[in-house]
Amino acid sequence: MTLYPAIDLKDGQAVRLTKGLMDSAKIYSNEPYELVKKFEEMGAEWVHLVDLNGAFAGEPKNLDSIMKIRQNSKVKLELGGGIRDEATIVKMLELGIDRVILGSIAVKNPQFVKEMASKYPIAVGIDAIDGYVAVEGWGEVSTMKATDLAREFANAGVEAIICTDVGKDGTLSGVNVDFTLDIARASGVSTIASGGVKDVSDIEALIATKEVDGVIIGKAYYEGTLDLAAMFKLLA
Repeated sequence: MTLYPAIDLKDGQAVRLTKGLMDSAKIYSNEPYELVKKFEEMGAEWVHLVDLNGAFAGEPKNLDSIMKIRQNSKVKLELGGGIRDEATIVKMLELGIDRVILGSIAVKNPQFVKEMASKYPIAVGIDAIDGYVAVEGWGEVSTMKATDLAREFANAGVEAIICTDVGKDGTLSGVNVDFTLDIARASGVSTIASGGVKDVSDIEALIATKEVDGVIIGKAYYEGTLDLAAMFKLLA
């Protein structure tokens, strides 16, 4: 089980949202790179970055923060938010991002994502509200079921699928294990759980499935309901 400490970037700051609502943003750091250094010291191999402004704008917006993070850490970085074309993917990889997350474009143009996955390290972000895929920074809900989208990327060469239950995201109400398993089984791709993680019991529940490969830790760390340093030691 790989733990992915998460940093959501909004206006250059590290924030967390509740259920994806921008006006719910709570600021946790004015210097996100310092958080990444802290995660690295705890033993993180990966850090999960989301450019929230970028997700709504359709193009990356927090480049200064992203570059500062990269320059001050050696952890692997995955980045999502507003990455919709090949030129932007290449730009992010040139900045030192290790894996690019494609979300909204995966719904609108899955063939493009498959082509990119054949050339670059790509993860697909599947964010769902009541089982249906949410797009455009979760501002819209499509008519596509999350499991159908996951099935689309079976054997497509993507490195991972990151699945988020938007209704649980930022709520500390517990991870949606069943939803995560549905995505893992539909895709057959390495699956990373996201949304609602509260404490060690969530991590244990995901490990017990033997079918989930990673979990994104956000508010549980920032609000102190999960001892992240202890978790890294436990899983080392």
